[in-house]
Amino acid sequence: MLLCTLALTLTLMAVSGIMSNGTEVCVGSPGIPGTPGSHGLPGRDGRDGVKGDPGPPGPMGPPGGMPGLPGRDGLTGAPGVPGERGDKGEPGERGLPVLSLQGSMLAVGKKIFSTNGQSVNFDDISESCAKAGGNIAAPRNPEENEAIASIVRKYNTYAYLGLVESNTLGDFRYLDETPVNYTNWYPGEPRGRGRDKCVEMYTDGTWNDKNCLQYRLAICEF
Repeated sequence: MLLCTLALTLTLMAVSGIMSNGTEVCVGSPGIPGTPGSHGLPGRDGRDGVKGDPGPPGPMGPPGGMPGLPGRDGLTGAPGVPGERGDKGEPGERGLPVLSLQGSMLAVGKKIFSTNGQSVNFDDISESCAKAGGNIAAPRNPEENEAIASIVRKYNTYAYLGLVESNTLGDFRYLDETPVNYTNWYPGEPRGRGRDKCVEMYTDGTWNDKNCLQYRLAICEF
């Protein structure tokens, strides 16, 4: 029910200072609230905020749990101090001569004559035979001389023998400096008169004194 009185109007004017004349104001009871409107559309996403500091590590789990994933590989560390050198091992067994000098091989008595088919100077032959565990072939009887000659004929080239001339002209000795107990010189040899210190074998098995720098077939004995 509306109450319209001039006295109330004057009172409202005095309190609010809104109205300056004697207009009548009607005050009624509040009505029933209206139905809420629909929600508006969502607003645009704002910018991402500043990344926060990492949190503290969590507490360690109980023992016996599942292991975590492995971490990233770290940097390579500095090399360690070298260890002490170990003791020298025992020497191995000597291999068979034929494994060191692949080629022709003949056995005569207790000797084995072998060649790799290469021709080099006297010093190189001596070194090769020594590395293989033998010496330059030096016949000490007709059977050994013929065995070496058969190898010389097979390769159709002359070969050095394990003999050298001593300080005495015409005195040839084995490489261990023992006197020669068998010879098969070509007629008229030796005649180098100190210039030819080494001995070569012809394809017929006879010998000739020769300088040591020529290339001759390498034949070793074991």
